[in-house]
Amino acid sequence: MPPKLGVKGATKVYSTRSGDLLAIDRCSLDIMEGEIVSIVGPSGCGKTTLLWSMSGLHGLSAGEVQLDGVPVTGPNPDISMVFQDANLLPWRNLDANINFPFEIKGIKPDRIWVDELLNRVGLEGFGGRFPRELSGGMQQRAALVRALSFKPSVLLMDEPFGALDAFTREEMNRLVEEIWLDTKITIVLITHSIEEAIFLSDRVVVLSPRPGRVANIHTVPFARPRSPEIMATKEVFDLTNAIKQEIVGTQQSRYADRDAAMAESLPAAQ
Repeated sequence: MPPKLGVKGATKVYSTRSGDLLAIDRCSLDIMEGEIVSIVGPSGCGKTTLLWSMSGLHGLSAGEVQLDGVPVTGPNPDISMVFQDANLLPWRNLDANINFPFEIKGIKPDRIWVDELLNRVGLEGFGGRFPRELSGGMQQRAALVRALSFKPSVLLMDEPFGALDAFTREEMNRLVEEIWLDTKITIVLITHSIEEAIFLSDRVVVLSPRPGRVANIHTVPFARPRSPEIMATKEVFDLTNAIKQEIVGTQQSRYADRDAAMAESLPAAQ
């Protein structure tokens, strides 16, 4: 079976005032239909760059991203994205924020589907509320509804729950799993939380320090639906620790290489 989303040798170079910056380098990854895949790694390793490339919002310097075997060359209606911030327009109420993308496209939203989503995430009856009247968790739920309102086949999530408190974050993780169980949508999640990655994912991809490369891929062996209680098991602890040690190890290796290069550049002691 061909992958739903295929990343083939993805490389991205940014031009900056101080020179070119290689963000990701020859990343290749196949994501199968209906999978939830999380991407973790050291800060600044190119996780978000890779995700934005998957969305078609950032072009690649080399390589390509394919959706169902077709190159992604720009924004695609079958690929939706939830960002780190909810990005709700403050002068529009909840319903108007959800309707806004449909207005831009000149099409009518499927109100039955939108109302079903609002009910699922606990936002029924809040359509007339403005963002300032909603908690952070409610705003992220609204962003999730907006992203799913088009019925995309792929949902990309860029650290969407990082600013939420631990309780609300756990609640949102369970909500994402419930929606996945109903829709079997393909999901790619960027997160700094290894525990979140393990709870939600079929596989966890570990990136190396910048330039980001695929360092390892872990299969998560737990059946769904997953109870929060599994997070206290030895199996989860061992997997979490293994991934943490990989990330720490890649960081230490990078620092050692940097220090060695600096040492070589210094003049020999007299």
